Amino acid sequence: MRVSSGMIFDAGIASINRQTASLLKVQQQIASGRRILTPSDDPVAAARALEVTQASDIVAQFKENQNYAVSALGIEEVQLAAATDVIGRVHELAVQSTNSALTDSARAGIATELRARFDELLGIANSGDGTGNYLFAGFMSSTTPFAGTVDGILAGSDIVYQGDDGQRKLQVSPTRVIEVSDAGSDLFRRIASGNGYFATDYAAGNSGTGVINSGTVSNPAAWNSSASQQVAINFTVSGGVTSYDLVDTVSGNSLLTGAAAPAAPAAQRVFQAGQPILLSAQGAEAPFDLGASVTISGASANGDSFTLAPGGSQSVFTTVARLIGALEAPAGTPAAKAQLTSEVGFAVTNLSHAANRISETRSLVGSRMNELESLDSLNEDLGLQYQQTLSTLQDVDYARAVSDLTRKQFELEAAQQSFFKISQLSLFNFL
Repeated sequence: MRVSSGMIFDAGIASINRQTASLLKVQQQIASGRRILTPSDDPVAAARALEVTQASDIVAQFKENQNYAVSALGIEEVQLAAATDVIGRVHELAVQSTNSALTDSARAGIATELRARFDELLGIANSGDGTGNYLFAGFMSSTTPFAGTVDGILAGSDIVYQGDDGQRKLQVSPTRVIEVSDAGSDLFRRIASGNGYFATDYAAGNSGTGVINSGTVSNPAAWNSSASQQVAINFTVSGGVTSYDLVDTVSGNSLLTGAAAPAAPAAQRVFQAGQPILLSAQGAEAPFDLGASVTISGASANGDSFTLAPGGSQSVFTTVARLIGALEAPAGTPAAKAQLTSEVGFAVTNLSHAANRISETRSLVGSRMNELESLDSLNEDLGLQYQQTLSTLQDVDYARAVSDLTRKQFELEAAQQSFFKISQLSLFNFL
């Protein structure tokens, strides 16, 4: 084989270029800290690194969602705590107003503070999350959820809820979607009235001092199966004896006799103030059992009436407004004072339900925040594991790389020296 001088030069240059490129690659690996500079360096590891990077990015996005959820729930918890304080104060004022020594002017002063508490509670219900959204408007987060005033409620118009029942949710892990809001309709409007089964009330024309409590249900199954869940307790005073009849207000029949009301005085029960009125048959009475009882204290006058009906729901705003109206009304007669006492009792019961509802919601919010804390810890561990995996796949082994750099530098110098020697082997050097 004939080797020309051109071939020697071309082969030498090609060899030097290859060694320079190899040396440069090792230098770039050391400079970047990455073993894989292009996918062709290690196709399998490069593909795996891409998968791990995508998984790590997803975890990072879930981390952002978790941070937003924690922030939203934290703001909600603060507002619910404030609502709890306001309702607690209203409850305290309601109990304070039962002091018999208070004058109408003193009760009006309490009502003035209650009006301020009403506005404060309404402000909490209309609070925002700092980003232009209302906390308790459901999906209609750009709409002010509640509108109304104390005077409007006392005039017959309930508070208006302009949101919906939706709960905004956010995906915070591949398998978990968490609620980041609660609808104000459940928190502030759908509050059970009465004892949860039925609500008691008094007739506006009562002239006695009787005050009815919220009642109790001892046999829920009997109450739920009873056909007579709307009952009037009608009083009769004759010969110094106070008696009462239990009347099904739907059919108009006396529950005590099963016949059309009113029952004859002899068929009525003798009233004992402060003793439970059992809503079930006694002795020779017609059979009926509502599984419940109520207690009326004070002295009821002839013709006085109290009612009970299946408990519905009442907004906490209506409860506070009715309490304000009762305290602002004059209570100059024993009957008016009795009605005031009844109204305060109703308010205290309903406020307890409202406080329980908010407490339950705060517990749910707390459990969601605890879950987010656990997910955050899990994401931290996952992120660390992904970084370790990427490091194993991509990071350069500096000890080996430095060794390779030294070796390739030596190989390049050898190629350069050998080319220099070979390039001198020409006949022209001997002429």
